[in-house]
Amino acid sequence: MQDSFEINATLRADMGKGASRRLRRLDKVPAIIYGGKKDPQSLMLEHNEVILHLEHESFYSHILGVKIDGKLEKAVLRDVQRHPSKPRVLHLDFMRVSETEKLRMNVPLHFMNGEDAIGVKQQGGVVSHLSSEVEVSCLAKDLPEYIEVDMSNLELGQSIHLSELKLPAGVELVELSHGEAHDQAIVNIHKAKKVVEEEPVAGEVAAPEVGAPDTEGAKDEGGEAS
Repeated sequence: MQDSFEINATLRADMGKGASRRLRRLDKVPAIIYGGKKDPQSLMLEHNEVILHLEHESFYSHILGVKIDGKLEKAVLRDVQRHPSKPRVLHLDFMRVSETEKLRMNVPLHFMNGEDAIGVKQQGGVVSHLSSEVEVSCLAKDLPEYIEVDMSNLELGQSIHLSELKLPAGVELVELSHGEAHDQAIVNIHKAKKVVEEEPVAGEVAAPEVGAPDTEGAKDEGGEAS
């Protein structure tokens, strides 16, 4: 796991779709950084550097260092636009972070001990992951890279809900701020579905193959039934 990320950026003055297309042809990625009570700034990044960073799960939920013409800004990744069919990144959005203001971020869930869970190992159940991430609210210094979900004591027919997650100090779940009705399950263990193969009923005549000639009532060359 990488503990910190720093990405190099350059300010750009040319705007518009045409300018962005020209940048992409040069293996650059258009980007923007905003927030922090400062004006938005348009940036360009190196595509190869961006691709390497995006391979790390923690890059999406980490406080990043965006070095703009040598000056470092703390930010989080807010959006990634990718080409629909090619391994190309089209645009990135960064949001500056404040040390005194809470931010909202989606943080991945890491499910632990699923194979050793009581409901799986002893009771033959199957795990269903109902969520892969949760939205948290916290100061930048408290932002976790992920939240662990320990499934070792989960039995057949049981679920783990949002309210049962062990959160780091200073971290709150946004969904739970809306009331108990939003305390949704994130994982459960249920019985495995049995696949039932249909057996042919005794005496049932198999349907003729598609395209097979129908000999009943076949006619001779004279047009009369044989």
